[in-house]
Amino acid sequence: MSTDLLSALADLIGPAHVLTGTDMAPYAFDWRQREESHPVAVLRPGSTAEVAAIVRLCAEARVPIVPQGGNTGLVGGTIAEKGTGAVLLNLGRLNRIRTLDATDYTMIAEAGCVLADIQAAAQAADRYFPLSLGAEGTCMLGGNLSSNAGGILTLRYGNARDLVLGLEVVLPDGRVWNGLRTLRKDNSGYDLKHLFLGAEGTLGIITAASVKLFPRPRQVETALVAVPSPAAAVALLGLARTGTGDSLSAFELMPRFAFDGSREILGRDQDPLSAPSPWYVLLEASSGMAGPALRGQVEAVLETALDQGLVTDAIFADSMEQQRKLWLIRESLPEIGRKIGGAVHTDVSVPVSRIPDFLAATIAAVTAYMPGIRPYPFGHAGDGNIHFNIGRPVDMEGAAYLAHAHAISDIVHEQVLAHGGSISAEHGIGNHKAEELARIKNPVELDLMRKMKAMLDPDGIMNPGKVLVR
Repeated sequence: MSTDLLSALADLIGPAHVLTGTDMAPYAFDWRQREESHPVAVLRPGSTAEVAAIVRLCAEARVPIVPQGGNTGLVGGTIAEKGTGAVLLNLGRLNRIRTLDATDYTMIAEAGCVLADIQAAAQAADRYFPLSLGAEGTCMLGGNLSSNAGGILTLRYGNARDLVLGLEVVLPDGRVWNGLRTLRKDNSGYDLKHLFLGAEGTLGIITAASVKLFPRPRQVETALVAVPSPAAAVALLGLARTGTGDSLSAFELMPRFAFDGSREILGRDQDPLSAPSPWYVLLEASSGMAGPALRGQVEAVLETALDQGLVTDAIFADSMEQQRKLWLIRESLPEIGRKIGGAVHTDVSVPVSRIPDFLAATIAAVTAYMPGIRPYPFGHAGDGNIHFNIGRPVDMEGAAYLAHAHAISDIVHEQVLAHGGSISAEHGIGNHKAEELARIKNPVELDLMRKMKAMLDPDGIMNPGKVLVR
């Protein structure tokens, strides 16, 4: 980057917000601290107008731009590749909630708003924003929308894109598209917002969004349920959706590894049921109405499932603290994976009905590839999203095991495709899966994606190397 351009950027947003050298360190690694970013500068604009002006300057100079939010992504989507001369555009200063309309059940928030702050603002207005992720105390709205984040409540409320009514986007030429509508029905032509939701900053930079709010739950019932198999879990899901009037909001599948790993690796004894089970479900149902009805519905579902042999034991949370402890079991699994000292992580989805067959086939396939390997698949079974993670054999060093990471991921992905699934359920493509996407994507879909990219970003300056490979 030329010194003239750096000087122009400093004049535009202030020298304190143009970082170079060692000042870039806090922004220069991915969340897992495995991949280093190499921008020539980190830019921290404070408004949509400043983002647009930066993009215009960079477009004129053909300088690539990598947008970044809370930097909690897991697929290298905010990495500036070495030698590309890219700037990293961090949106953390765009952190205002512009409007909240409790009557319309809508909010307009900027891209740098931390997800937990959006949730808190909705709650203060007696409303509910249901996007919920493990990283919600750090991740930002723009990144959530750019990656079409999922999370634990997708079963009830949908992915991030399902919560969006409108967007404000800075286009690759520096123009601003103001599509911040709050209408529930608008059939006036192409729905342009869906071009940018899930596009990972490759078509433009989301600077604000209008999102849907919901009634705040007055009653939440959380239960930990022991099941004999994934097939039993899927059957329980059907019973629970019908038996609660589709009030089920979360349905998480976990292997026994969640409990044994918590005790052996994290030093936590968090096994509240009377006997071990090979599989567990953490389910949650919620209602906007107070009263005992929902507990009775869930109890009736579990009694039926017990009679049918789908459930062997269960426990309800009777307080918010007990709810927190039950969710801690599920939330411990990523931490266990990090502390194993070598684990292959995948984020995939299959049709819910095919989860049992997929798990059986994939466990058999990776075990055949490397005896002693420790699969611990878990995740959002209610919507078909499985994090099929695989720990190293106990007698194998982490580095030696991770040398097989690509081959093991390929085995998982082969089974995903064989079972009608997707190689990315909620984490996106980034630079980690771009080549794989090019290999497996339907040629017509791939051609349409490339044509949209060429039309909107003909110079290829928006987050190069992500989603689509050249």
